[in-house]
Amino acid sequence: MLQLKNIVKDYHTGDEVVQALKGVSVNFRRNEFVSILGQSGCGKTTLLNIVGGLDQYTSGDLVINGKSTKDFKSRDWDSYRNNSVGFVFQSYNLIPHQSVLSNVELALTLSGVSKADRRKRAKEVLEKVGLGNQIHKKPNQMSGGQMQRVAIARALINDPDILLADEPTGALDTETSVQIMELLKEIAKDKLVIMVTHNPELAQQYSTRIVKLLDGNIIDDSNPFSDEDEAKEDDGSYEPRKTSMSMFTAFSLSLNNLMTKKGRTFLTAFAGSIGIIGIALILSLSSGFQKYINDVQEETLATYPVQITKKAMDYDELLSKMVGNNEEDSDHNHAGEDKVYSGDIMGDMLVSMVSDVKENDLESFKNYIEDDANGFTKYTSDITYTYDTPLYVFNENSANGGVAQVNPSTTMTDMGFGGMAEAQESTADFMSAFSYGSSSMDMWTQMLDNDTLLKQQYDVLAGHWPENKNEVVLVVDKNNEISDFTLYTLGLRDSKELSDMVSTILAGGEAPELEQMVFTYDDLLNLKFKVVLPGDLYKKNDDGTYTDMSSDADFLKSAVAGGLEVKVSAVIRASDKAYATTMQPGYIGYTSELANYIVSENEKTDVLKAQMDNPDTDMFTGMPFSDGKELTADDVDMDSVMQQLMASGQVTEDMQAQMASMTKDQLFDMLKGYGFFQESTSTYEDNMSKLGYAELAKPASINLYCAEFADKDEITKLIDKYNEDYPDKEITYTDYIGIMLSSVTKIINAITYVLIAFVAISLIVSSIMIGIITYISVLERTKEIGILRSIGASKKDISRVFNAETFIIGLFSGLIGIGVTVLINIPISKVIESYINVAGVSALPWKGGAMLVIISVILTLIGGLIPSRIAAKKDPVIALRSE
Repeated sequence: MLQLKNIVKDYHTGDEVVQALKGVSVNFRRNEFVSILGQSGCGKTTLLNIVGGLDQYTSGDLVINGKSTKDFKSRDWDSYRNNSVGFVFQSYNLIPHQSVLSNVELALTLSGVSKADRRKRAKEVLEKVGLGNQIHKKPNQMSGGQMQRVAIARALINDPDILLADEPTGALDTETSVQIMELLKEIAKDKLVIMVTHNPELAQQYSTRIVKLLDGNIIDDSNPFSDEDEAKEDDGSYEPRKTSMSMFTAFSLSLNNLMTKKGRTFLTAFAGSIGIIGIALILSLSSGFQKYINDVQEETLATYPVQITKKAMDYDELLSKMVGNNEEDSDHNHAGEDKVYSGDIMGDMLVSMVSDVKENDLESFKNYIEDDANGFTKYTSDITYTYDTPLYVFNENSANGGVAQVNPSTTMTDMGFGGMAEAQESTADFMSAFSYGSSSMDMWTQMLDNDTLLKQQYDVLAGHWPENKNEVVLVVDKNNEISDFTLYTLGLRDSKELSDMVSTILAGGEAPELEQMVFTYDDLLNLKFKVVLPGDLYKKNDDGTYTDMSSDADFLKSAVAGGLEVKVSAVIRASDKAYATTMQPGYIGYTSELANYIVSENEKTDVLKAQMDNPDTDMFTGMPFSDGKELTADDVDMDSVMQQLMASGQVTEDMQAQMASMTKDQLFDMLKGYGFFQESTSTYEDNMSKLGYAELAKPASINLYCAEFADKDEITKLIDKYNEDYPDKEITYTDYIGIMLSSVTKIINAITYVLIAFVAISLIVSSIMIGIITYISVLERTKEIGILRSIGASKKDISRVFNAETFIIGLFSGLIGIGVTVLINIPISKVIESYINVAGVSALPWKGGAMLVIISVILTLIGGLIPSRIAAKKDPVIALRSE
């Protein structure tokens, strides 16, 4: 079954070579009890280690069931030790932090046996050696004899062919020695038992064969086994199972070892967690402030969207003119003189303001951004459109005593500043090209369609958010007040008070104190207004023309009575947590649904339909549009005109005779002098604008709202891409808020990265320290390494055990670091809140915490790589000798 052929084993000590075995040849039977006797240093243990595969021979051959081991690799020897050999050591060599049961079943874990089968077989073999009731004890709780029985049980658990015993009774008393020898004798009935001993009496009493060694040679064999007999017994059936330690076993061994040194394990893990705590605190503050900044960004960007108007101008050019960028112009360089000269920039500025105003094709751009494939919807929290159709709102029961216009606001006119209002209106089209938002005094504004953002910015004090187009909201300030300006605008105070107040102040008097008004929420929720379409303010005349009747009280009252009733559905106030809002206190917010309704319904009014049906005729005067050309006789059908005059009876026979002698041009000039052939001074476009005509496909402005600066940057990139793809439809816009605040996030990120880089040094130091601790653990567990190798554990398995240990320490360090950070964040947040009134600033995001735990594990694994490799390379024979 087992043959040693001319085995030589040399040991090198410096330049000296010591030959422990000098050509040993011996055959062993399948089942016999062989005792190897000899003096100390004769090579007994070396021979035993070579037979057990713990040590490799220098030359010769070890044949197992007819299979030579000359070509065995490391993994083949691991399988051989696990499947074919069981070791019983003089010093027992049990793993102290494992229970009796775990020590015995350990070899089975390397064989891939299931947990249930492992447990069953371990209990059976422990029963066999008389320890069935001791399975949960630790080795240090047992006597020497019991521990040797455990060692024998461990050796037998895998049902090996060979049991090797190295001085199994050397540390036992006589009575216990007899028990162990009887047990080995019983085992030898079925297996090959090879025992190394110094005791010839035990060998004589229990062995079936005694082999004597002296100076590395066999000098006597009491019952030799010939090669011929060996050949007959050999069945050539050596096929060992491959061995591999599971990760669970590696973790179990490491965890049990760490739990025997709880104090040191905790201190090591805590030291490793210091760097994690530092980075986690930085991430907590960074994340908290970033969330605060993001909230500010979202609400600020909701107030300052990327706005694209129908008319726009290039601000870069204008700003360049404003700052007078002519420093490099030698004609303007007076730096060397002792005088100061005026610089001419106003002319250039005015030229830029007029010539650089461009028309944006918002119809094409609207279609482009509404296509999801172009990416605008991905980066916007809301997209709103405004139109040129004015919103005419009236209060039927105003404090003035009748119908009062509340939008567009007439407050400036009521104060006697109507000229200013008219001037603003006359230049509105030009000013819209380079003014951000509206500078009017109107208090009615279109709300965002983003309900989430609105609810984040405002608290509803009473009522509910609009659910229909005829519902609006009223905004009050943080003190639950509405300014008297709003009350005058909405017709809730008599506007006559304003004109009286202005007269008093202009006369040198003091502004009178007005009686404070108080409203309940129900009072405000009962407010109702009427929306009148611009086209409904015109009356059709008998000649087919139309007249503006907005100044006719009776007509206006009738038109208002037929208007769309709008009611206040909610009283809202800016939330205490809001950093910016889209509607100021005193404003009335209406929905985009109402805005779209006015645009589409206004198009259906009689005056607009008439004007669209007659694009060449001014429906206000009945005159044709001049289109900028002077009317001549060639443009008029004079025969038709004369026929109409004759038919009307206004031309006498004398006049007819006189006209008959006139040329066509003379006749045209004469009739024109009498008021014929008059043209409108207006244009078709002017009239359509006056009537508030707009198409939903052609907005006057587009507002792109973003939640973050990063999204806003993406939006500007998409607009630039649109301009590249459609150069003939290039969009001109100015990103005001981006210019002012886009660097905030970059600054926060830069500070965070710098701080993390500094704190990361502590992580590296921690990793080095854990590597040192792991190396100390390798030194402390050297014997355990030898034991594991003796039962078939490979070098990779040993490395896995110590990698598992560093993994556990790294995981524990990470969890401690995150736990401590969470606790520290509580007082930090409270302190910060007490100073800047911002809650929850120091909060670690769960993803950041999980990532830090992973980083902790990775760094500790890296730190433990070298010690684990050192452990894997340890010689099992030397490792077993260590204490």
